Amino acid sequence: MIDRIAIYESEGFDPHRNLALEQHLLETVEGGCCLLYLWRNERTVVIGKNQNAWTECRTTELFKDGGKLARRLSGGGAVYHDLQNLNFTFLMHEEDYDLKRQLSVIRRACGLVGIETEISGRNDVLASGRKFSGNAFYHHEGRAYHHGTLLVDVDSAAMSRYLSPSKAKMQAKGVESVRARVVNLRELNPALTVGMLKAAMEQSFAEIYAHPLSAPPVVDEARIEELTAHYASDAWLYGRKLPFTFRCEQRFSWGGVELQLSVDRGVITDAAVFSDDMDPETAPKLQAALLGCPFSLAALHRRIETESAPHARDIIQMLTEQEI
Repeated sequence: MIDRIAIYESEGFDPHRNLALEQHLLETVEGGCCLLYLWRNERTVVIGKNQNAWTECRTTELFKDGGKLARRLSGGGAVYHDLQNLNFTFLMHEEDYDLKRQLSVIRRACGLVGIETEISGRNDVLASGRKFSGNAFYHHEGRAYHHGTLLVDVDSAAMSRYLSPSKAKMQAKGVESVRARVVNLRELNPALTVGMLKAAMEQSFAEIYAHPLSAPPVVDEARIEELTAHYASDAWLYGRKLPFTFRCEQRFSWGGVELQLSVDRGVITDAAVFSDDMDPETAPKLQAALLGCPFSLAALHRRIETESAPHARDIIQMLTEQEI
C-alpha cells in the first residue's frame, strides 16, 4: 500500500544518463513509495528493448544532426524525443502498481491545462482522437515502472525524418513500431509550455495519490556513471542478438551491383556481392571489404575506400542513398 510519494526531476538532457537514472531509481525505490520521475532528452530516438535500430531509425541522418540513439529496458516501439517533450516514469513495488491510477495522473494533468483526453487500448493516451502519449512498462524482481511521452511541441518534421524506414530492403527479427497519428498538445492549447505541463503533472500526482510529497531520493553517482556507460555502449544499442539482412542494388555505367549483407551485433558477418561488371574482381574485392565491417554508413565508407574496392565512389554513393 502506497503511503508516501516523491518526485525526482532530471537536470540533464542526455538520454543515456536519464535512462541510467531511471534504472537506478527502480533499483532503489522503497516499498510503499510511488516515485514520479520527470525527464527530457535532447534530439533522441529511443527504441524498445527488442527492436532493431536500423529498421526503426535513420541513424545516419540522426547522427549527422547531432542526435543520439538510445535503447530502453521496456518493450514497445520507437519514439522521438526533443526538449519539447516531457517524459514521465512512475516507479514502485509491484504490489503497488496500478496502471489505471497512473494514467489518471496524466489525464488529470491535461485537464488542469484545459485539454480533454481519452485512453486508447493499453498503451496510448489521445487528445482529439490523436496520440500525444505513448506508454511502455517494465517489471523486474518485484519492482515495476510505467513510463511514456507527453508531446508538448515536438518537432514533427524531425520525428518523421528520423523514424522513417531505410530505403533499402531489410528483413529483421524483432518488434516493429506501429505508427499512429500524433498531436502536439500545444495545438490544442497554444499557451501551453513544458513548464506548465510539468507543474500540472506534479499537482495531479499529489492530488491523485493524496499524500504529502517526501524529499526526492538521493542517488548513487557511481552507480549512475556505471549505468550511463552501459546505456551508451554499442553492445547495448546494437548487440541485442537481433540479426538481420540488408539488401540493395543499383545499375551504373560499368554494370549492375547487388549487395546482400547479414548483420549481427552491429557487424557484417556475411556478405554476398553480385555484379555483371566486366572486371571479374569487382564482386570479390567488394565482398572482402565488407566482411567484418561495422554496419554504419561512416564505417562502410572508410572500409570501401581503404580496401580500394573497384568503383568505390559509386558503391559509397549507393549506400548513402539507402538512408541507413
